[in-house]
Amino acid sequence: MNETVRNIWLALALDYAIGDPQWLPHPVRVIGNAAQLLEAPARGVSKNETLAGIMTAGTIIVGTGLTTWAVLRTGRKISNSLGNLASIWVLYSSFALRDLADHARAVFSELEKGNLVQARFCFSRMVGRDTNSLDEAGVVRAAVESVAENSVDGVLAPLIFAFFFGPIGAMVYKAINTLDSTFGYRNAKYLHFGWASARIDDLANLIPARISPFLIAVGSLLTGNRFGKALWIGFRDARKHKSPNSGFPEASFAGALGVRLGGPLFRKGKLDETPELGDSTVTLKRRHILTTITLMFATTLVAALVGSWVRARLERGWK
Repeated sequence: MNETVRNIWLALALDYAIGDPQWLPHPVRVIGNAAQLLEAPARGVSKNETLAGIMTAGTIIVGTGLTTWAVLRTGRKISNSLGNLASIWVLYSSFALRDLADHARAVFSELEKGNLVQARFCFSRMVGRDTNSLDEAGVVRAAVESVAENSVDGVLAPLIFAFFFGPIGAMVYKAINTLDSTFGYRNAKYLHFGWASARIDDLANLIPARISPFLIAVGSLLTGNRFGKALWIGFRDARKHKSPNSGFPEASFAGALGVRLGGPLFRKGKLDETPELGDSTVTLKRRHILTTITLMFATTLVAALVGSWVRARLERGWK
């Protein structure tokens, strides 16, 4: 097995085993903190907010790539084993499979106990939308939507970048995604400053999002969900979404589960009329949270198998 492919599988296994414990230093938190520290100096250098945002995003992306390269190179110089360990750690840090699953399971667990207030609190840690007014159906819908949407930027996209560009590519993608999470808001403060961060993230997710319906459909086949609907509704409803990319995984999950996602929600007290995705073949229940998690795992497995095959074929071609 190719070294990079082997390290990706080991990193996925590590993520599945331990997730993202808070006590363990995580590069994404470092990247986020660095981006926030650069904001004020960048705004000081240029009064043009868009230009200041471009400088900040460029510095973080290039800096992440160079830092990751230096860490991997240093490890290789010391020993091949240390270099592999560094590669696995970088790759592991770029995946959020277990973390997504754990947050969603926590919501399900509290609902099973009949503790709606605590379920809302657990869900509030996953998203930026308001949760205080959600009833149980709203919490279930929102948890399913969150896992579906984040299956791309939390797992599939970094996995695709890892197979094509190695650990440096995976970590650069996480830097791009973190910049969007930090600055990509349509509010007075970040509408212009966060423009570059949001557009670069859209570009980075362009291909992974459009590949996701195929991967989710095969994952649906493995888990006994709706293969055809995942593919059909994934492409039928994706462009209803305000995001150029988020609609693809959300609509595909909706099709696979036979449910309708989307609809009105509140963000910071303001009503956001998000479009409805999917057909309401069945009513959303608590169990759909667990079904969504299982489908995410199956889709990740499919993506890893396809990525390994593509990488092997490309390397044979390179030789």
